[in-house]
Amino acid sequence: MSATFTPVTTQLAAYIESLFSAEDAFLQSLLRQAEAAGMPPIHISGAQGAILQVMLRAIGARRVLEIGSLGGYSAIIMARALPPEGKVVCFEINPTYCAFIQRQAEQAGLSNVIEVRCGNALNLLDTLPEEPLFDAVFIDADKPNYVHYLERCYPRVRQGGLIIADNTLAWGHIAEPEPTFEPANVRALQEYNRRVATHPGLCAALIPAGDGMTVAVKL
Repeated sequence: MSATFTPVTTQLAAYIESLFSAEDAFLQSLLRQAEAAGMPPIHISGAQGAILQVMLRAIGARRVLEIGSLGGYSAIIMARALPPEGKVVCFEINPTYCAFIQRQAEQAGLSNVIEVRCGNALNLLDTLPEEPLFDAVFIDADKPNYVHYLERCYPRVRQGGLIIADNTLAWGHIAEPEPTFEPANVRALQEYNRRVATHPGLCAALIPAGDGMTVAVKL
């Protein structure tokens, strides 16, 4: 047992992906199509997808909210971890991306599980009914609004549910007191981590997978 952190080298990352990845041939094809459509390559890794699936299955999730869906890669991964009557509600601001997600969901046989809502996530959150609550929320959108998403999502997650945020290592700059790389985004992620870590209604941890995933359980 060690109290020190083991850096994930390229070799270790490849090893993890070789054994613990949620990516398959369909998702590889999705990524190729997304690249051809001009989408930025900023999706989660297959190993991060496996972590999401384990967490969702562990809590028996049926309803998931995703804020920032890009091409639907993570939405499909999460949908596969839900029961047939489950639902992943995707908030995506780009109409072209929304149409792409819908096509991919249909091809994956998940059109009944994945529901795409196109628009500004903060506005869409305001339109959500108070019930039913979500079992989990996955935040992977514009970084300056992460804290606002946390505040809006907290009352819409059930007790024992999860609030998960991606990119919380801020491309390796999260611990810098005065970041010079994308300072606005890094500071926003620093504030998000601080809010989650000190929130009286959450129990949280930061998993150093991919670019970091901060995971919080609602108490």
